[in-house]
Amino acid sequence: MKRILVSKAPDYIGQKVKFCGWVNVRRDHGKIIFIDLRDRSGILQVVFVPDNETLYKIADQLRPEWVVEVFGQVAKRPEKMINPKLETGTIELQAEELKVLSEAKTLPFAIDTDGYEINEEKRLKYRYLDLRRERMQRNLKMRYKVIQFMRDFLFKEGFVEIETPILTKSTPEGARDFIVPSRLQPRKFYALPQSPQQYKQLLQVGGFEKYFQIARCLRDEDPRADRQAEHTQLDIEMSFVEQEDVMNLIENLFINLINTLYPKKKIQEIPFPRFTHKQAMEKYGTDRPDIRSDKSNNNLLAFCWVIDFPFFEPSFAEATEGKERGWTFTHNPFSAPKPEFMDDLLKKKNIGEILTTQYDIILNGCEIGGGSLRNHKPEALEAVFEIMGYKKTEIREKFGHMLEAFGYGVPPHGGIAPGIDRILAILHNEPNIREVIAFPKTGDSRDLMMDAPAELEEKQLKELGLKITKKPGRRILAAPPRRRGGVNP
Repeated sequence: MKRILVSKAPDYIGQKVKFCGWVNVRRDHGKIIFIDLRDRSGILQVVFVPDNETLYKIADQLRPEWVVEVFGQVAKRPEKMINPKLETGTIELQAEELKVLSEAKTLPFAIDTDGYEINEEKRLKYRYLDLRRERMQRNLKMRYKVIQFMRDFLFKEGFVEIETPILTKSTPEGARDFIVPSRLQPRKFYALPQSPQQYKQLLQVGGFEKYFQIARCLRDEDPRADRQAEHTQLDIEMSFVEQEDVMNLIENLFINLINTLYPKKKIQEIPFPRFTHKQAMEKYGTDRPDIRSDKSNNNLLAFCWVIDFPFFEPSFAEATEGKERGWTFTHNPFSAPKPEFMDDLLKKKNIGEILTTQYDIILNGCEIGGGSLRNHKPEALEAVFEIMGYKKTEIREKFGHMLEAFGYGVPPHGGIAPGIDRILAILHNEPNIREVIAFPKTGDSRDLMMDAPAELEEKQLKELGLKITKKPGRRILAAPPRRRGGVNP
């Protein structure tokens, strides 16, 4: 017989049906045994009476979190037994058959609370149990709905969803890369993508004028409380656009998303206010201003844009005494300068004054996304890296594929990448992004459930041509030396 979801039980009054799920609660009322059966859709009260001795004995053994299959007749509850707090509170299942599918040990913590009171490392170690709590179920179901809304919205706008590679080339894009050794190409390495930045630009060269992807991004960053080594972003790139086109698209996306999925939330101001970087710093002292008029209102959403960022900032690692002042990009080396600063970029003069087409979207004091119009001319992109101190040979080694592609007719293009984890954390009033990710890592990138990262067996190391060099207090993965150009970013 086909299993019925608990939430559908009211449709089967008077019928005999089968339900499966977890024992949420077990109660004894005299000789009658009650259990609350929980599945992904809700909770249903099940009744066992002593008339069926075999069934009753099995029911008497049931404990919380056992997985069971129950067959019986759906019936209306007696008037005084109705529970208005449950969607199924007017009915119950009068059990006729019971099968124990799986027993459960005593849980290491309670799952009938919101979980905030429990040590987080313990929650992460037993994440599969933590996910059973109602709050986590709600967060992840809404995560799905948000992502599906984004997909549907962009499909209607003519976008094409395209996946890009996870194994790519290590290039200096801001954060450290996660490195993957190649067994088939000894002494060579892949990198995991910090973002699909280069691929999505190459898709514009390939003629896909409207691209998006729900992209996994991986960055080997230093420990931070609200960062993850891997996160998810809505990655977007568009051809033949101006800054206004990208910003208006995202603004409309968020307005429609909030109104549809979070109708209790209130957007403080539409259209979203805009500040130049200079204005934001002078007025708020930060380029991520929290402009809420009432910070105690959890349902108030204050979006704003920050634009006109400086393209470059001093690179303190290089700007030491006796050396020429060094520069690095503030956001993204692939950004285009504002048109009036293109001449300065190409001539590599007035570097500290050059403004970029970067635009950040801020929500309640958190940056939830950033983007820019891109440098689509090879000479302009090359000038960026020369300002940063790269030699032409190094630029060709690191980014020759981009410069080559841009020589075959590339449209002007721009994009943006809102961070899905951070957006969800704010919408759900969660203290950090780990509360909206199914299997997050700790602040220092450990997976306590899987016990990762972990050491490799000697056989695996030999296959990869790697060896472990022991140093006091740490273990370092090293590869046999090889000649290579470029710099170590």
